[in-house]
Amino acid sequence: MNKAFTKESDDAEEDELPETAGVPVGSKNYMTPTGYARLRAEFMNLLDVERPEVVRIVSWAASNGDRSENGDYIYGKRRLREIDRRLRFLTKRLDIAEVVDPAGQQNIDQVFFGATVTYANERGDEACLTIVGVDEAEPLSGKVSWVSPIARAFLKARVGDQVTLRTPGGEELLEILEIRYRLER
Repeated sequence: MNKAFTKESDDAEEDELPETAGVPVGSKNYMTPTGYARLRAEFMNLLDVERPEVVRIVSWAASNGDRSENGDYIYGKRRLREIDRRLRFLTKRLDIAEVVDPAGQQNIDQVFFGATVTYANERGDEACLTIVGVDEAEPLSGKVSWVSPIARAFLKARVGDQVTLRTPGGEELLEILEIRYRLER
């Protein structure tokens, strides 16, 4: 397709997530030490490994002459923009991060950030989840963001408490069976 009919902007800001995406306005971007380390490792890998490699490829491709039909050059530049966009995003997220170590929680009888909660629904089905930061959430692995509806329902509850979770399918009553705070590795 002719380049005249494609929109490829060098202004990557327009499709970038806002730095506080997923974090309620006026709240801090809470994160566990493990989550912070993961984001930092991704940032360093992009900066020290991937970006220099792509720059090397783009430089080599540019030295080959005609850039208009040079796939290595075109896709290398596109990948470089993606890497730079991700680096800007990670920089902003790491700058506003508030690292909270769950192992240091003093109120271990209540649910707060970093808690691993075992609960049962009305049918008696048990499940377990850990309340983590927005950037660390992996619902399929049992890690939910502290701003998610289920985490909000559990906050400040104690073992034996029943909380109401409002879902699109209606309200569900959940009973807290166990609360643990542990440091992840």
